[in-house]
Amino acid sequence: VQLQASGGGLVRPGGSLRLSCAASGSIGDFNIMGWYRQAPGNRRELVAAITSLGNTNYAASVKGRFTISRDDSKNTVDLQMNSLKVEDTAVYFCYADRVGQVRSWGQGTQVTVSS
Repeated sequence: VQLQASGGGLVRPGGSLRLSCAASGSIGDFNIMGWYRQAPGNRRELVAAITSLGNTNYAASVKGRFTISRDDSKNTVDLQMNSLKVEDTAVYFCYADRVGQVRSWGQGTQVTVSS
């Protein structure tokens, strides 16, 4: 299964963006899907994840501002990002985990928060 990330862009502080990760196959086969981000000079960090049962997990820095969701009928996992801050600037990567298999990664999408 291939993952295609989209929705990045340039937004002002306090603004919103919605990232989408589209899978070429059924996302029901994946136990966990989510998003990481990597800012220049920083290591990749987990932003949010969602299980096949809909349980979610968020980094402390985005909790209350970001919402992850999945649509199994469309095979997509979205990340709604509100109240964006300059420090949210990074390349965002979606991923998918299936038991016993190597993690699948989408290509990154750039999010830039700047006035």
